[in-house]
Amino acid sequence: MTKLAVLDSTVQKTHEWLRDIKEGLGFDNDRAAYAALRGVLHALRGLMGADEIAHLGAQLPMLIRGIYYEGWDPTPAWREKRHEQAFLEAVGRELHGHLELQDTERVARIVLGVIAKNLTPGEIRKVVDALPRDLRALWPETPGHAVR
Repeated sequence: MTKLAVLDSTVQKTHEWLRDIKEGLGFDNDRAAYAALRGVLHALRGLMGADEIAHLGAQLPMLIRGIYYEGWDPTPAWREKRHEQAFLEAVGRELHGHLELQDTERVARIVLGVIAKNLTPGEIRKVVDALPRDLRALWPETPGHAVR
């Protein structure tokens, strides 16, 4: 524990997110959970414009926000192709070395579920609405908002 509550809080929240991802994956591997979170966040970020990226980033716990922005290149030419297969391929590129995470659709659904669990319905709506229609189906249903 540190003497700064804000740091203790963000570390605790990050551990909670990783715990939920591990539970969803069905195995106790912190490195795999971190790779899954990082991979999905980066692939998701690659689909959105700068405004949407910033809106989502503002909702994330501080430490997870750092993971989300790590290596970000804000130039529009960098954006991923905007369809489900390209998104899943982008997730897969981030998961190299983790043979237990080869089902990228399952990994994406689990991580998106953890994100949805921890963000407000309004923020989820903004993110989902910024995505192509075929990618919206990867998000879980949330209270007050059907994502399909």
